[in-house]
Amino acid sequence: MKAVQVNGYGDVDQLEVVERPIPAPKKGDVLIKVKACAINNTEIWMREGAYGAGEKSGWRPEGVTFPRIPGSDITGEVVETGEGVDQSILGKAVVLFPFTSSGEAGLEHISDDMSFIGSEYDGGYAEYVVWPPELCFDMPLPDFTESAVFSVSGLTAWHMVEQIQPNKEETILVTGANGGVGSLNVQIAANVHGAKVIALVGDLALTDQLKALGATHVLSYKSDSLVDDILAVNGGPVDSVLDVVGDALFETSLTVLKKGGKFCISGSSGGQMTQLDFRTLYLKHITAYGSVLGTVAEFKQLLQAVAKGQVKPVIDRSFDLKDARDAQLYFKEKGKLGKVVLIP
Repeated sequence: MKAVQVNGYGDVDQLEVVERPIPAPKKGDVLIKVKACAINNTEIWMREGAYGAGEKSGWRPEGVTFPRIPGSDITGEVVETGEGVDQSILGKAVVLFPFTSSGEAGLEHISDDMSFIGSEYDGGYAEYVVWPPELCFDMPLPDFTESAVFSVSGLTAWHMVEQIQPNKEETILVTGANGGVGSLNVQIAANVHGAKVIALVGDLALTDQLKALGATHVLSYKSDSLVDDILAVNGGPVDSVLDVVGDALFETSLTVLKKGGKFCISGSSGGQMTQLDFRTLYLKHITAYGSVLGTVAEFKQLLQAVAKGQVKPVIDRSFDLKDARDAQLYFKEKGKLGKVVLIP
């Protein structure tokens, strides 16, 4: 099969198009012919070593074993079963839950042995992938590409919104609202929970598209009066912040939060280190959540919301698998709306 593997930590020159044997499903696994694989920050930061110190970067403390095929947002067709697997799954179009874990239900994402497809297992930058059938779910939409954009970003966004539990009386500030997680945060907060959403982006040319996704207001983080802009459109402080940016908007986020507000972060594309005056937290009674991925139950809820049309796929561009380097470079450019997808 054709695959793209990461040979070590570093730049996109570590991505190599290779020919590999089609993996054989072991006992209790299935073989999936990959139809689409969306790109996430996860595989880029894994390659860059951003999740840890040097050679220990990865989802597990021991780091990544190279070469590794990345990719975690995967849809495909089950074409072969391993020993002990019910044959009725053959031929099914599936979307993959992106990690294994021995954690009990509701705590899978914080188990110490959580292992990620594309980091601890070979992933979807390939024509075939092996995965447990109990972590393969019916696609929420009939199209493989559209169904491939929800696994990691969607699960992360769903769990973030679950953390803050918004209601239709509240206003939620969403940073990075044009990205994979951010655009889903907008939809889940607005269309599933009924909250008002202020979407922060760099380019206000995206305003109409974000309002179509559910945003009440769209503002540019480049504004010299961003705090005043947010307070003005909302008529006062916001109830919660869903953040994927980190340092660049951290001070703004805490400033515009009401007393008793909630701050939930799942990414740090705008800086991984920040300065914090603890008085801001305790004098305003702010609750802070660190959040990434989520549970199997939340994944099922997400897929149901997609099937109902409450959450829609937002795709910026697709690339051929062989152009994975170009796709990852494009993914890091600013001004996109939604996901970037690889097609084998």
